[in-house]
Amino acid sequence: MTFLIVTVAWAAHTRLFQVVGKIDDTLALLNLACMMTITLLPYTFSLMVTFPDVPLGIFLFCVCVIAIGAVQALIVVYAFHFPHLLSPQIRRSAHRALSRQHILHLVLRGPALCFLAAIFSLFFFPMSYLLMVTVIFLPHLSKAACWCKDRLPGRREPPAHGGETVSINLQDPLSKERVEAFSDGVYAIVATLLILDICEDNVPDPKDVREKFHGSLVAALGEYGPHFLAYFGSFATVGLLWFAHHSLFLHVRKATQAMGLLNTLSLAFVGGLPLAYQQTSAFARQPHDELERVRLSCAIIFFASIFQFAIWTAALLRQAETLQPTVHFGGQEHSFMFAKLALYPCASLLAFAATCLLSRFSTAIFHIMQITVPFAFLLLRLLVRLALAGLRGLRGLWPARPLPHQASEPQAEAEARSQLLPSPC
Repeated sequence: MTFLIVTVAWAAHTRLFQVVGKIDDTLALLNLACMMTITLLPYTFSLMVTFPDVPLGIFLFCVCVIAIGAVQALIVVYAFHFPHLLSPQIRRSAHRALSRQHILHLVLRGPALCFLAAIFSLFFFPMSYLLMVTVIFLPHLSKAACWCKDRLPGRREPPAHGGETVSINLQDPLSKERVEAFSDGVYAIVATLLILDICEDNVPDPKDVREKFHGSLVAALGEYGPHFLAYFGSFATVGLLWFAHHSLFLHVRKATQAMGLLNTLSLAFVGGLPLAYQQTSAFARQPHDELERVRLSCAIIFFASIFQFAIWTAALLRQAETLQPTVHFGGQEHSFMFAKLALYPCASLLAFAATCLLSRFSTAIFHIMQITVPFAFLLLRLLVRLALAGLRGLRGLWPARPLPHQASEPQAEAEARSQLLPSPC
């Protein structure tokens, strides 16, 4: 939940600086205060988890969110007080006061819900959590409400002022470049956490090397073999999920709001991959819990990858707007992208099902999955081409007679394919 709320704060902050065109010293200090408060959210969340019966943790969490909203509101008020700091679209607007009111409403509605959550935390915890979940999905709920309102019967009256209130819609989805930049940052941090765990917890103690292993560093490192195996498997998983994410957005022209939400959910589970590494690296120390640890790791990998596949599905639903022509239905890269994004969900689900049938071999099943998936990525394009060739061969065994109005269809299809972009994935 903390990751999702941080993502909401980041998205609001990004849209906020679409309004602010220039930054002076005061805005820089206010932005620094906002970033400092955001970095406190994980600490307050740790207090919530460690002391679930004490309301102070959730109260401090809500106070941090309220402080973030207050600082963002100060940024808006200060920027509108000095119009030369605003973006050209807002600065030239004839209704800057209405624009400021509209932006402040969008900035403060989340902190207002957290204010209520802080009050409820003192006597009724469930309502506090419900309000914080509402903060996460508030932009999407607001857009759904506007969609329903626009389709109500009856003609809506135009606004009395007859002009635009704000030139930049803060509810629009973020640009593809911003989504990619944020995603790359999450993947980089997750990969860094993996190597930090190796460096911190798996360096042999000199005293143990002398006494337990008779001065043999090789024997001491051999004791940590399962940890290194888990590290390489986890890092390969992070790297290949990032590669699949990069391949997907390579063919995306525009990210919709639904794609942004699904991307956030995918990144939330990607952030759990260090936890999966810690679970799988503990096989040697606690073998009696290995079945539960394997299933937890498979579940994290499955949800991190299935939301990537959901992004692809959401993009296909509006392919003319979101995708390059090469990955439209029937495009040159469509089948390959489908197989690439389906590989990890299928592999993790298969491993999870196999542990239900062969629980005694759960560790071996998980390690086999981690080893075979990278090789499957290397051979994926060849396997997809062989599968498509096989399907074409089977279809050729039962040729269908074309109807009269379909006689010119192959020629039209050839002309359409000639217009596809040949960019490889």
